[in-house]
Amino acid sequence: MPSNLPPTRRGFAASLASAALSGAGDARPNILWITCEDIGPALGCYGDTYADSPNIDKLAARGMLYRNAWSNAPVCAPARTTIISGVYPPSCGAEHMRSMTRLPANMKMYPCFLREAGYYATNNAKEDYNLEHTGEVWDESSNQAHWRKRKPGQPFMSVFNHQITHESQIRTRPHTWVHDPAKARVPAYHPDTPEVRQDWAQYYDNITTMDGQAGKILKQLEEDGLADSTIIFFYGDHGSGMPRSKRWPFNSGLRVPMIVYFPEKFRSLAPKEYKAGGTSDRPVGFVDLAPTVLSLAGIAPPAYMQGSAFAGSHAGPERVYNFGFRGRMDERYDLVRSVRDKRFIYIRNYMPHKVYGQHIDYMFQTPTTAVWKKRYDEGKLQPPKTYFWETKPPEELYDLDNDRDEVKNLAKSPEHRQILKRLRGAQQEWTQSIRDVGFLPEGEIHDRSKGSTPYEMGHDEKRYPMSRIMGTAELASGLDGGAAGELTKRLTDPDGAVRYWAAMGLLMRGAIDGLRKALSDSSPNVRAVAAEALGRYGSAEDLKQSLAVLIELAPADKNGAYVSLLALNALEALGNKAAPVKDAIKTLQLEDKASPARARGYGKTLARNIK
Repeated sequence: MPSNLPPTRRGFAASLASAALSGAGDARPNILWITCEDIGPALGCYGDTYADSPNIDKLAARGMLYRNAWSNAPVCAPARTTIISGVYPPSCGAEHMRSMTRLPANMKMYPCFLREAGYYATNNAKEDYNLEHTGEVWDESSNQAHWRKRKPGQPFMSVFNHQITHESQIRTRPHTWVHDPAKARVPAYHPDTPEVRQDWAQYYDNITTMDGQAGKILKQLEEDGLADSTIIFFYGDHGSGMPRSKRWPFNSGLRVPMIVYFPEKFRSLAPKEYKAGGTSDRPVGFVDLAPTVLSLAGIAPPAYMQGSAFAGSHAGPERVYNFGFRGRMDERYDLVRSVRDKRFIYIRNYMPHKVYGQHIDYMFQTPTTAVWKKRYDEGKLQPPKTYFWETKPPEELYDLDNDRDEVKNLAKSPEHRQILKRLRGAQQEWTQSIRDVGFLPEGEIHDRSKGSTPYEMGHDEKRYPMSRIMGTAELASGLDGGAAGELTKRLTDPDGAVRYWAAMGLLMRGAIDGLRKALSDSSPNVRAVAAEALGRYGSAEDLKQSLAVLIELAPADKNGAYVSLLALNALEALGNKAAPVKDAIKTLQLEDKASPARARGYGKTLARNIK
């Protein structure tokens, strides 16, 4: 076993026992999390004059709000995976939307520790984790879960999630708008059309509805006489559900409202910066929530957790940076990492040849997405409204104090060179420190983990030579024209992921030297990338051979869901060149019964887009 696996729970039993024996239920705080989906800080207490959120504003007036809170992931399942585990999903193979993997045996989801310490832990009701359960996680997880079902005097930790603000509810019609669409703020990247304004207004209408639902939970707490003994958190699960917020690790996709309230009785557990009615610019992330809730319960967070408690008896120092990530979003592959301090955000695009706005079927059901793309295709937009439909630069840097919409890329600004270098270094250091396995093709995450887990595999240099793999990804995605020769050499590396990134780098450059041999590579991932490159940039004979390879790789029942998705994405990227195999695609089995149930339709969705 590798020596750098997470520590066992030695010493942990003592802290749990201490917490459990600390006295009657009211000697420890109750903890209430009120959460909602798909909203940024679009609340009156954050200074948004268009918002109508009286109940949450009232909570903020009694508590404190965080101005630099990040969800770490810009979409629900990876974000919630971060919360429940206390580790970054790229370190445990769970970054991809609707994926499923496991934690090592000595790592548990945070409610397990609370329950062992005597807490009654409930979730009402959404889970949506990319991780298998670690034993019995919740006392109850359903739409009937409530603190009222606990034993007399038993402390509780209860989560109530509200779905009315979800992306899907923005586009629900018919709708009677309460917020005037004419008064909605349209960000610099969106076109100013009636559809866009209506979607933004409906987003705010839904927040007002959610605010009323949150108010009912707070009223129940008062009715039960628990307001003076309960620490309350309110937060959203990632940024706005509008396109270019949700799914993208910009600040617009990661920044969330976060409000905490500490009653006087438990004010000693509050962060040192806590002030009723105050604000904090301390960077906090979802990876910090699990260690924080354990700390509030008097439990020392386990050493494997990658976040830091920002309150409670085991609070740590203030972090300097927040980190974000993007992997596969439904049927579309991508790899992006981001980092921000209190003013600047840096974004590293490892697949810059892909456009920002890849066609994700679910996202295109929102009217804003459809009209935005239509206007772009018709040539009716000017920068920065065009950027979302175009390929990405390898690096992006934005000054959030002066560019809230993140449309003025400062990555090549001489005046910001040192800031870029510092944040780039922070991103690379973080990626290496967590042993980010997202640099592997998704199928390889699972193949290399057989007999253990992605986390353990990622911490085993023999199974995951990270420096070589990440180094090739850096070289490939930097788009340096002089790197093609070195990338061609790396097509012979013994590790398939190195060869995958070497082929990817040649694809990004439209360079095909060496890729014809790669069509017979032992790795199906390398073959898929080589076939896409040769199909796009090679001869008629190259195209014929590439189509044959991709049709061979596309059946999910033979090659698994992840190779199938890679091949189907490559076929879709060929555009009209894929026409000769369109009928053949219709005969393929594109569902892999071994893949997570909610992801099995992605192959069919992709196939519909192949011309």
